[in-house]
Amino acid sequence: MGFYCQRHSYETELTTKVVSCTQAQVKLEVNGRKQNVKGFELILEDTVLFPEGGGQPDDRGTINNVEVLRITRKGADAIHFVTSSLEPGSEVTQKVDWKRRFDHMQQHSGQHLVTAIADDKYGWKTTSWDLGREKSFIELDTPKISQEQLEELEKDTNDAIRKCIPMTPRLVELGSKELQEVRTRGLPDDHVGLVRIVEIEGIEANLCCGTHVSNLSHLQAIKLLGAEKGKKGKTNLYFLAGNRVLSYLGKCYNNEKALNLSLKCGPDEHVQQVDKIQKSLKTANKTSLTVLRELAVLEARHYKLNPNRDPLLSIHRKEGDSEYMIIVANEVGPENALMLLSTGEENGAGLFLVAGPTDIVEEAGPRVASLLEGKGACKNGRYQGKATKLSKRSEAEKLLRDFTHKLNLNS
Repeated sequence: MGFYCQRHSYETELTTKVVSCTQAQVKLEVNGRKQNVKGFELILEDTVLFPEGGGQPDDRGTINNVEVLRITRKGADAIHFVTSSLEPGSEVTQKVDWKRRFDHMQQHSGQHLVTAIADDKYGWKTTSWDLGREKSFIELDTPKISQEQLEELEKDTNDAIRKCIPMTPRLVELGSKELQEVRTRGLPDDHVGLVRIVEIEGIEANLCCGTHVSNLSHLQAIKLLGAEKGKKGKTNLYFLAGNRVLSYLGKCYNNEKALNLSLKCGPDEHVQQVDKIQKSLKTANKTSLTVLRELAVLEARHYKLNPNRDPLLSIHRKEGDSEYMIIVANEVGPENALMLLSTGEENGAGLFLVAGPTDIVEEAGPRVASLLEGKGACKNGRYQGKATKLSKRSEAEKLLRDFTHKLNLNS
């Protein structure tokens, strides 16, 4: 007979009885991390909550106001994972998260429609699909899809939606001749009982266990976002159906309004204005780099011209880069100073360079890296690397100052 959720996909509540309740531990995503959660697995006489299958994620909802964290299928049973036990034989009320359910119905039914038309019109077989949280994709057995084909496929799917074609599930016996005429990728190994077919009248019939809309008009619209190269000569076709189209349009419109304010122009001029800004930024960056290089030369020369210069040259420049440090080191020369140069956030991460006599650099460089909680390497008489804590720069200066007595510098 199938589950209640499969027979009545639009129903959101069901009162039924507990068949069994057993202790279990399931790995779930909690706050973005996989964790082992202890709880109970419930089998009920029937369920309004869909267990994952056919590429469709499981429902969310409650049983007696207790949150259901996961629903899977094992043979003919739906397994509901909860954190509170319930007495076998007791009557319970299930409620489904309708927003999630209807979203899954729209995306899954939309996938059936796109799959059918893509196959019938272009001969592109669907080899897999994924119902993502924000957008879904269908893996099609074709190496590429042209823009013209994409537009034509989108037009055909939305034409079918406007015709308000019924979409109907039915059950047939395993081994029925009818199964030879439907679209299928096979049954699960643990399948038992009757086989469920979902038919879009006059378009296709497909083996499927998922929840679906009763009429294509309930899809509202389908938007094909684009196609990308997939694996092994296949193409991933990304799409939105129903409420996701409206949500996506709302986000795009809000982004457009924000860009209007930032760019001080209308949407028709966005690309031109961004191109203009990018060119200006490129020129400004080039000028900034030139100034930075000239500053490095001037700072090095200023140091060398000072008759009372400190044997330890320590410079930190937040907006600098590795080339800036190298220019300073080259201009000063290892025979004239022991140097600690750094760039980046003063209390955060950045780059550093230790330069000077080779024997001192080879000994002191790794110790400086350790103090700054970074990593680096010694090459050509310099130790250069990345630091995570430039806030400890004063400690690195103190360490290097202890080496200055070994210096035999030019005056």
